[in-house]
Amino acid sequence: MHDPTHDFDFLFGRWTVHNARLRDRLVGSTTWDEFAATHECRPMLGGIGNVDEMTTDWGGGFIGMSVRLFDLERRRWTIYWAANRTGTLEPPVHGTFEAGVGTFSGADEHAGVPVLARFVWSGITASTAHWEQAFSTDDGRTWEPNWRMSFVRRA
Repeated sequence: MHDPTHDFDFLFGRWTVHNARLRDRLVGSTTWDEFAATHECRPMLGGIGNVDEMTTDWGGGFIGMSVRLFDLERRRWTIYWAANRTGTLEPPVHGTFEAGVGTFSGADEHAGVPVLARFVWSGITASTAHWEQAFSTDDGRTWEPNWRMSFVRRA
């Protein structure tokens, strides 16, 4: 039987990450900033959670972190994001993995506009993974991808 508390075990360790981040969101922009980062993830709370940190020189230096917790009662993951540019936890997204793809969504705000935020984990192997963030302003009928990360495991 599948134990969903291990869904993020693939992410443990050190990674090199290629980022593509939409420069201007929700305005029809097609200009992407691309940059490299390093990423490290480790388990916590006996395996029902994990924490990671991503570091890059992009934009004068940027550090972001995620905290992921598996809600044993609801049987779903909750993901929190924080960055050194704000020093606050962003509103969480919630979700699960199905057929090797993790989909997580939650209410957020971008530049004063209410959005539904979605994270999707896919393409997961022992040495690679893909993450994408998208926003919707119409309750999920349409999505604008705004950040993509391609992970390659470091030796």
